[in-house]
Amino acid sequence: MNEHTPVTRAPAASEQTKNLVREYYGKVLTSSDDLKTSACCTPGALPTGLRAALANVHEEVRAKYYGCGFVAPEHLEGARILDLGSGSGQDAYVLAQLVGPKGKVVGVDMTAEQLEVARRHLDWHTKRFGYCCSNVQFVEGYIEELDKLGLEPASFDVIVSNCVINLSPDKAAVLAGARSLLKPGGEMYFADVYSDRRLPAGLKDDPVLLGECLGGALYWGDFVEIARTAGFADARLVTARPLSVDDPAQAAKVGAARFYSATYRLFNIPELEATCEDYGQAVVYNGGIAGHPDVLELDNGSRFDKGKVVPVCGNTFHILTESRLAPFFTRVGSFATHYGLFPSCGTKSPLGRDGAVASRVVVPEVSGASCCS
Repeated sequence: MNEHTPVTRAPAASEQTKNLVREYYGKVLTSSDDLKTSACCTPGALPTGLRAALANVHEEVRAKYYGCGFVAPEHLEGARILDLGSGSGQDAYVLAQLVGPKGKVVGVDMTAEQLEVARRHLDWHTKRFGYCCSNVQFVEGYIEELDKLGLEPASFDVIVSNCVINLSPDKAAVLAGARSLLKPGGEMYFADVYSDRRLPAGLKDDPVLLGECLGGALYWGDFVEIARTAGFADARLVTARPLSVDDPAQAAKVGAARFYSATYRLFNIPELEATCEDYGQAVVYNGGIAGHPDVLELDNGSRFDKGKVVPVCGNTFHILTESRLAPFFTRVGSFATHYGLFPSCGTKSPLGRDGAVASRVVVPEVSGASCCS
């Protein structure tokens, strides 16, 4: 695969949306200081493991960061990762340190100006990381047309994306394409923006709202269904936080709609069911995952203390014993007997019952600088 793979043409019906996004991120935004909302900005302090990695990223790359979350799941050493909508490359360069010199990170983006920044600093980062050669590659292309970029099917351990899928005019194609590129047991781990309702069509064509990741935000319930259709039967919500629209002009446009940044993880495991079913199974976390010596939290409702036998639903059993996490768990039981529905593994919605973000899935507010300041 050539890192300068040419951009394939997008379908005519989505050309306007793509042009609006390309213009906004290539011409309108010069740095994160130009953002009008908190949607494309990660608040608070980075987790300890990511803070040092971010310090090794070139300042020009960091200045053009427009993400809304942390897209670094656990146990990435040696992994092959695809970053959808990699932009100027901040997440790709952070992940390049987490996978190590034997791993690989491939970034895909359609904006020439962003890619120019990312590629310009390839050698700088290689030297900074102390690697003999770069383990990062940037490809120009559309995330809706991953099958046209020369990427090998079923070749990635993890696919990440940070506040980009909402910008796509064909989110179903993005998820379907991503699944085809994942290895069996592979994972899509991504942060994006969601709404508490289906938005009026006019908002999707507003260049500022679209560029600020609000106009293209999916109603979270529609996202879950699109993911299921793409083959990801059990979307797992990891974290969520409310977003503010502080600019009066933009706030007037969105009206009563409320927006949330949420991180989901989707696993390429065909056996997963649409509901959590009880087969009388359990797992034991044996420890050993860097950064998680005593406790591992799979999602907003699944916590595993080292050495503790924890009953799990059939889907969680599959995830923990068929993904890259399998070496760290002992499995108890089988699928021989079905006992009905399993108590909830956590909510799939960023919302609580009262319309507020559920407390157990909120990323705590931390004073101090954010990734966007």
